[in-house]
Amino acid sequence: MTTRPATTQPRPALASLALEVTDLGRAAAWYADRFGLVPTRRSDTECAFDVGGTEFVLRRPDSVPRGGLHTHFAFETTGREYPGWRARFPDATEVDFGSFRSLYLEDADGHAPEIGGTAPDDTGTGLIGVFEVVLEVVNVDLASDCWSALGFSAVDRGDDRRRIRLRGPAGAERQFDVELWEPQLGLAGARGGVHVDLAVRVREPAAVAEHAYGDLPSVTVRESSDGSVELYDPDGHHLVLLPADSDGGGAVDGQADERGAQR
Repeated sequence: MTTRPATTQPRPALASLALEVTDLGRAAAWYADRFGLVPTRRSDTECAFDVGGTEFVLRRPDSVPRGGLHTHFAFETTGREYPGWRARFPDATEVDFGSFRSLYLEDADGHAPEIGGTAPDDTGTGLIGVFEVVLEVVNVDLASDCWSALGFSAVDRGDDRRRIRLRGPAGAERQFDVELWEPQLGLAGARGGVHVDLAVRVREPAAVAEHAYGDLPSVTVRESSDGSVELYDPDGHHLVLLPADSDGGGAVDGQADERGAQR
């Protein structure tokens, strides 16, 4: 099964997601073989794939940012194609959320990719995007305040687990979900990612960053000439905010409410 990202989908707000891997060749082969992803660029330390307009990067760390550690994230496919992925991974844990189902896998580096049949059938074939990224945080309420200031809105909060799910940013053509978890094991043993590395398209990055992190002396915001800003949040996650009205393609740094169901 070779994935063919949707060509008619609006540009996603999630510009990139990078994972730390110990063996780049092994990791690149695993994601290519299991998911049919085709590399768009490769170097001695990185291999990148396009997943519905989001650059998905595997990185062998030799500098910073390193890429995320044991990151849980979710690929999106259509409900019509989901049974084919279920057949492709018969031993994977499956969770039924009522309006859609998801498969949970684990790669050799401890990352937990999910495949959710959340997309409408007319939005493409194969894997058409990344609809969720999970971050480990010290305090859900404090972290959610920052993400709310970035333009994300809460859509679900855990009853039996310390977590909150937010969707955004506001006004984006294709929003995505961020789940913030205090340290714990989630569904299928997934964990919130440590020092997750992601880039998000927002309006007025410098103003948004100041609104979200300006009162935190531990956060240094670095603005670039292209209008993007880079920072490490209080939980150590590396975040790049790209101007939503710019192309935002290529490497970064040189390098529906039903989804609010209990995860």
